Amino acid sequence: MKKQGVNPYLPSWEYIPDGEPYVFGDRVYVYGSHDYFNGHVFCLGDYVCWSAPIDDLADWRYEGVIYPKCADPLNKQGKMCLYAPDVTVGPDGRYYLYYVLDKVSVVSVAVCDTPAGKYEFYGYVHDKSGVRLGERKGDEPQFDPGVLTEGNRTYLYTGFCGRGDKSRTGAMVTVLGEDMLTIEEEPVIVVPGCEYSKGTGFEGHEYFEAASIRKIKDTYYFIYSSVVMHELCYATSTNPTKGFVYGGVIVSNCDLHIDTYKPADLPMAYGANNHGSIVEIKGDWYIFYHRHTNGTWYSRQGCAEKLTICEDGSIPQVEITSCGLNGGPLEGKGEYYTYIACNLFTNTPSLYVGGDRFPKIIQDGRDGDEEPGFIANIQDTATAGFKYFDCKNISGMTLKIRGYCDGVFEVRTQWDGDILGEIKVCSANIWEEFSAPIHIPDGKQAIYLTYRGSGNVSLLSFTLN
Repeated sequence: MKKQGVNPYLPSWEYIPDGEPYVFGDRVYVYGSHDYFNGHVFCLGDYVCWSAPIDDLADWRYEGVIYPKCADPLNKQGKMCLYAPDVTVGPDGRYYLYYVLDKVSVVSVAVCDTPAGKYEFYGYVHDKSGVRLGERKGDEPQFDPGVLTEGNRTYLYTGFCGRGDKSRTGAMVTVLGEDMLTIEEEPVIVVPGCEYSKGTGFEGHEYFEAASIRKIKDTYYFIYSSVVMHELCYATSTNPTKGFVYGGVIVSNCDLHIDTYKPADLPMAYGANNHGSIVEIKGDWYIFYHRHTNGTWYSRQGCAEKLTICEDGSIPQVEITSCGLNGGPLEGKGEYYTYIACNLFTNTPSLYVGGDRFPKIIQDGRDGDEEPGFIANIQDTATAGFKYFDCKNISGMTLKIRGYCDGVFEVRTQWDGDILGEIKVCSANIWEEFSAPIHIPDGKQAIYLTYRGSGNVSLLSFTLN
């Protein structure tokens, strides 16, 4: 059976958030920052790259380290982290990597002849007198670069705007010249932060971070993370440096606002910051974003969903799923690891990650160990949801669990639907299987597993029989 596409789309032991996807040739490449499993802060790793053929979005290939954090002259000892990068193709056909280190306010640039080769440090964005952007009087600190090159001009979008900080105005764009470093047009604000949004149409969804830019036909789409952090929003304009109008939410990593299968204001996963962008692959559009694991903000994984761009240019919000790049529901048979859960919650709703209060996706071993992810800290009322499956003639289910517990897993096809059956589980020191006859109706179905009982359970996989 051909490998299926799931979320997260990379192996469960890889943590690449802030994904910027691009199609170069016959492959899609994703550039992002690099978290560690059980990391103590964001972005501890070197930049690595993954790619997949455009006609098989389940077949991801590790391209290796493309840029080590100690390659920047400001960071020779590697004490600073590489924050979210972006890549653009310059007028010379080379690939330019833009990034910001975590304790400086300037934009660094590296360059490579191929999309995923060894990038070499190239320079810092500066004005015509050589002074670096972010260090001049009146400059706002640079952060989260997003770049788009058209002809000999590159549009560099940056900015970070926290609540209560009036020194940060909003997302800004700076126009660079043919050398990809020198400022041709000074920064201007394109989307306001929350301290300057009154009367702009961005109220409630103001710019926070994660600048990204795409062009579709004659329209520029500015994708960004809003002040509520869990959502990626977009604004549009026919001019890359002005006139952006708020468009809406593309995705929320806790599925807030979605009302197709639950109330709009009910979070169905533990969200936090978000970062990503859109890409067209063989005529279909996708949004790449990230989720949080390990009960913290610091172990994030890339996910993706297919989206629709309407005739009027609007983008309806997409629902988060387990089958994002699969092109349709997953096959309704066989074993599935539980790290593909797209919904995870208890009877105490929470918009944001909450440490040991809630179930969480983790792995055994240390960062880099190729161990499958699983759901841990499952206690009474905890629910895991998996969407969607093409179900046919399912008559039973097997769960693989471990932990000290005594209870049952209720099986549903809707988070608040009728119980289709129960699978009794008890304490197990190693991964052990527990089964029960469960009839799941034929057709496209979600699967929800809710634990009722005592103790603390870990759930590695479920098998549809």
